[in-house]
Amino acid sequence: MRSRRSSAAPHLAVVRDGDTIVARTELGRPRRVAIAGHLDTVPIAENLPTWETTDPLTGETVIWGRGTVDMKAGVAVQLALALELAEPAVDLTWIWYDHEEVSSELNGLGRVQRRRPELFEADFAILGEPSNGTIEGGCNGTLRARVTMLGKRAHSARAWAGVNAIHRAAEMLERLARFDPETVRVDGLDYREGLNAVRISGGVAGNVIPDRCDIEVNYRFAPSRDGAEAEAFVRAFFAGADEVEIVDLAPGARPGLDAPLAQAFVRAVGREPTAKFGWTDVSRFAEIGIPAVNFGPGDPSLAHADDERVPVAQIEASAAALRAWLSAGVAV
Repeated sequence: MRSRRSSAAPHLAVVRDGDTIVARTELGRPRRVAIAGHLDTVPIAENLPTWETTDPLTGETVIWGRGTVDMKAGVAVQLALALELAEPAVDLTWIWYDHEEVSSELNGLGRVQRRRPELFEADFAILGEPSNGTIEGGCNGTLRARVTMLGKRAHSARAWAGVNAIHRAAEMLERLARFDPETVRVDGLDYREGLNAVRISGGVAGNVIPDRCDIEVNYRFAPSRDGAEAEAFVRAFFAGADEVEIVDLAPGARPGLDAPLAQAFVRAVGREPTAKFGWTDVSRFAEIGIPAVNFGPGDPSLAHADDERVPVAQIEASAAALRAWLSAGVAV
């Protein structure tokens, strides 16, 4: 991975790793901001190519189609500003990365972070996840566990000779149904937690008492807990299960709004920040000590939807807020 200058933007030094691009200014500013966005989308659903139209519900002009919300609109804002801002008030690191919408080990941001950690040195970071053009601080953590109940296999005509593992799983499902998730306040923002069964499997054949039942559980936890605390909570919650295997764990990120750069950004956006309920790659920045927030055009509830669309006015407003903040005299 060798750095080179962009012919279209000579103020940027560009490094490419596979389908991930890192473009940096090197102006000697006392502070640096990293701004990142992922390039991939979930699979198409007869909503490509994208097109401009009028939203039938709001009357707004929108860009409609797969990836417009998550997160091509945010990436478009970043690309336009990367080319435009040759003399920003802070040094900038723009990161456009691949494989966010798949398993974590393939994530391009994580890959380059491991290979070239010096490219990620920054005082503050912004991830262009859709946030309706407001700032969403930090993110929840996410944990997936496989909770297993065991039994004894037998012919269903002689059920008394066996132990039905699916029936034994009912107790764990009842615990989940009764679970009352918390709303946890972290550094002034409210994060909603959740603990849910997302998949269940068991059974051998139509005439066999099952000897195993697996419940896959997803726990979304506030960034007040670290990964070890989240794991301990899940293991305690499912006490009595035969096995509890943690199959995936990604810690959350605190809001990151106490950094001076973040406070200046909040003023530039002009709207009250809220919490990010889902997990995002802000966690990767938080893990290496860089406060990070989510900010981008688009309604996150429309991400991955067949009617995915983003208002043009919101794209323009997001660009204006970032431009104002990054321009001379505003971000410092």
